[in-house]
Amino acid sequence: MTTRIALCCPGKPILRERAEAVLELAASEYPDLELEFHPQCFAEHGHFAGDDAMRLAAFLDLANDPRVDAVWFAMGGYGSNRIVADAMAELGEAAQGKTYLGYSDCGTLLGALYRNGIGKPVHGPLAGDIRREGGEDAVRRVLDWFSGDEQGREEGLDHRPAVAFNLMTLAMLVGTEFMPDLADHVVLVEEVAEHLYAVDRLFFHIAQHLKDIAAIRLGRVSEVPENDRPFGYNAEEIALHWCTKSGIPYLGRADIGHDAANRIVPFGLA
Repeated sequence: MTTRIALCCPGKPILRERAEAVLELAASEYPDLELEFHPQCFAEHGHFAGDDAMRLAAFLDLANDPRVDAVWFAMGGYGSNRIVADAMAELGEAAQGKTYLGYSDCGTLLGALYRNGIGKPVHGPLAGDIRREGGEDAVRRVLDWFSGDEQGREEGLDHRPAVAFNLMTLAMLVGTEFMPDLADHVVLVEEVAEHLYAVDRLFFHIAQHLKDIAAIRLGRVSEVPENDRPFGYNAEEIALHWCTKSGIPYLGRADIGHDAANRIVPFGLA
């Protein structure tokens, strides 16, 4: 039985050569998977893969298509928040049973889907990650997942429900109508290309809103820009400080991040 996976870009576009590499890998190694990139993936409108209306329409095309089994976000980049309200309002019955997979800015859509009980949101590599070092293995991790092989799942998940977010994306979600109820969840967070003072500020913010969660785990904080002077605390010390101050258990590191080693975290119970 063929599983049909459709891809769209809620934020920035994917390069055609990356899409073609993903299609070639899938065709040669996963004959039971059928992948299709929505034409919107290659549109350009400034930073975005098409304007808001185009990106919204593409997501709804795939989510509301009963022939599509899963929606895989091809790229991250800013933009999901600009379409999330209209997206949630226009999802139909066919959207309910699908898997939605991605990370980074796409966490806005994943969080909103989770809040509304729509489909199965999953944190995992983007199709565009194929050109990172080790990127083919990242893509295989996702295609294995769609094939029913869960070896790519984050190993530290336990009996408690879990979610995984980019730290900035989560900080922008809290306090909005799209923030899911994360009571008793283990929350995994990662970040990229933010100064350590910004990471500190983000933890200060989310810690005020997540006091009923089960725990926090820290993924990789990578590509940290050099500040004009050393900040004085590393990423884990920052996480531990705000967890301690807010009474949130800190469970150590998680194997997620903006890199090809990024593991899969299904939202909810593993």
